Amino acid sequence: MNILLLSMPDSFEHMPEIVVRMPNGALTSLAGNLDSHHRVAVADLILVQRRVPETVDRLVREIQPDVIGLSIMTFQRRTALRIIDRIRAERPQVRFVVGGYDPSLAPEAYTGNTGVDFIVRGEGEITFCELIRAFEAGREDLSQISGLSWRSGESWIHNSERSVSSLDGERIRPPRRDARVLSGYVMLGRQADVIETSRGCTFDCSFCSIIEMRGRNFHTYDLDRVIDDIRDANKHGARSIFIVDDNITLNIHRFEALCRRIIEEKLNDIDYIVQAMTSSIANHGDTLAPLMRQAGFRYVFLGIENILEKDLGFLRAKSKNEERNNGHIVGNATLKATEYIRKNKMMVVGGLIVGNPNDTPESIEANLEFARHHVDWPYIQHPTPYPRTPMTQDLRDKNLILSDRVEDYDGTTAVVHTEGMEPRQVEFMRWKAERSMKSRHMFSVFLHEPWFVIRNAHRMFGHTFRGCSVKSLLGLEDEHLAFERYREIRNQERVYI
Repeated sequence: MNILLLSMPDSFEHMPEIVVRMPNGALTSLAGNLDSHHRVAVADLILVQRRVPETVDRLVREIQPDVIGLSIMTFQRRTALRIIDRIRAERPQVRFVVGGYDPSLAPEAYTGNTGVDFIVRGEGEITFCELIRAFEAGREDLSQISGLSWRSGESWIHNSERSVSSLDGERIRPPRRDARVLSGYVMLGRQADVIETSRGCTFDCSFCSIIEMRGRNFHTYDLDRVIDDIRDANKHGARSIFIVDDNITLNIHRFEALCRRIIEEKLNDIDYIVQAMTSSIANHGDTLAPLMRQAGFRYVFLGIENILEKDLGFLRAKSKNEERNNGHIVGNATLKATEYIRKNKMMVVGGLIVGNPNDTPESIEANLEFARHHVDWPYIQHPTPYPRTPMTQDLRDKNLILSDRVEDYDGTTAVVHTEGMEPRQVEFMRWKAERSMKSRHMFSVFLHEPWFVIRNAHRMFGHTFRGCSVKSLLGLEDEHLAFERYREIRNQERVYI
């Protein structure tokens, strides 16, 4: 059977294509867990943002797929449905399967006149494999496949939920990177890839889709498998690897053991990027941070969320940002965590959320000022009502959601009411602050990858300052005019098909 797996071209604004283009690890995992006799092609359309229609047409023509699977996040929904429409017009017999966060948490968005035939809810490896086997066997009754929703005539049947995998043993097999049919994955001049060592989180942040999709749990792969996966990514050319775990720092001793194994196996000449909790870094930084640096970790994404207690309360993120001493809470862990990371010559990617319902210009500026001093690479977002999260329900109950255009739910468009502030004012403050932070970070990149910066500085600055003119940069024009031009450019960039 010929199977084409697609991830969407829509990307977060923080990531200009020349700087960061990461693969969708879920698709190669799906490919690795199908029976080996199938012809499987994985295409990350983020690599061809300016050539989506012609690339999709070419792949369909060359692969002649019997099944097309699409991995979709909420802000990618519009693009995904347009791709389905385009292919369906030429190949009406193709079976379309959708999965990922959005179909899992908002299946009702795909059960109308969308062209979708099947929805894989939650983890997809086993569900998708069982579905393909059912196609091969010619089975029409699919009611025994857990985690599947399927179209039966004019109605939809939603099968029972599938339990999350414990990740032990060999039931979830390693990814198939050789199934990729596009190239160009990059992280600051180095070929990039992704691996995962664990899945899940036990915290309950109000804005997070992970808990709603899989519940509060934490499961890990054996470290031998993890090392083999790193070797495989490296064999396929990766010199930079993003560890995509939901919360690897839930088990600090295991994380330290992974760092030691990376060093022992001489895999520490790779640049690693990881997501971490501020509390874990702050509370274990004396031993953990030097070990991370020795293992090759270069960037640490910290879920700072907000430096103000009232906003952390709204986001339900207090507990994961607490610094402890002898079991007692002694304050916010963010500052200490950033100090450990920078002291050990790693970079802080600062995840902050501003524009919460009770925010003021002063509280937003306090967070931006913190970022200017303690964050190397900003990743600043606005509250976003992703399907079924506690935050969304709270915002909806209070009538604070200003837009139901899910294509705007990319984290950098203000779609939630902020007391006493217009949405564009919130966006403007973030946009203005990020320009200087991103520009400053380019000098750090230069020290690590000088030729990459020399070749591409004009493109990086062009992306950061798009919408600006010589007059606005010299202070001869109201910056709000540049901001409006930037918003128009951004809106045009978001139409892929």
